[in-house]
Amino acid sequence: MTKIREHLKTLKLNALQKALESELAEAVQKSLPSTELIERLLAIEANALIERRIERRIRESRLPDRKLLSDFDFAFQTGVDKAQIMELAKLDFVRRKQGLVIAGTSGAGKSHIAKALLIIGCTQLYRCRYTTAADMLTDLMASRADNSFHRKLRRYTAPDVLLIDEIGFDRLEQQDSKNASLFFKVIDGRYCKGSTLLTSNIGFSELGDYLGDPVVTTAIVDRMVHHSIIINIDGPSWRMHESKKLNAQARKAKTKS
Repeated sequence: MTKIREHLKTLKLNALQKALESELAEAVQKSLPSTELIERLLAIEANALIERRIERRIRESRLPDRKLLSDFDFAFQTGVDKAQIMELAKLDFVRRKQGLVIAGTSGAGKSHIAKALLIIGCTQLYRCRYTTAADMLTDLMASRADNSFHRKLRRYTAPDVLLIDEIGFDRLEQQDSKNASLFFKVIDGRYCKGSTLLTSNIGFSELGDYLGDPVVTTAIVDRMVHHSIIINIDGPSWRMHESKKLNAQARKAKTKS
């Protein structure tokens, strides 16, 4: 057993090393065939390897938080078709290199759903990337000054799945009409080559003002709409709901005191 553990340590099969003793004991107890024992031992290390790869994909995605569809309150958010979202969770649209646009009012759950889909992408070992529209445009704009534009552009065009969150949320983008050109380069660079998820609280007609160049924005919208699934969430704000609930609890507590 000592020699076996040494070999496992040398090969860096850490998960197998931890489970070896209990697996061998169970194999003796159940009189498992040698082939089944080997399969069980290999599965332990294979699953551990997959888990490490998934964790690495999630870290590389730059997601600020880990949202899950199981945590989304479909009963509260009546503006969301649960069946449609669960169908999207199969990620067939990613395999088809389709885009996904989720629009709606602030607090309606757009980002939660999009982030949850990105997490699922990571678990399926797709190369994923998260960014807000503001951060992406700021990053690309700054790259013009230090000649790193093409390298930084690939951060957004290369991933299998890119989530551009909060389009229209931060009005800083309006300060420079070049933002429309930068946004176009990302969308065009990914067009039919990867899956792009977009969340926005403004309509397509407002994107021209938002990005500072209505002409270029027309080309952006054309690529965003074509070959994309579009979901409009027309429902209540979860944050407003939570705020009202907390305020009601505070008033109730104050009355009791």
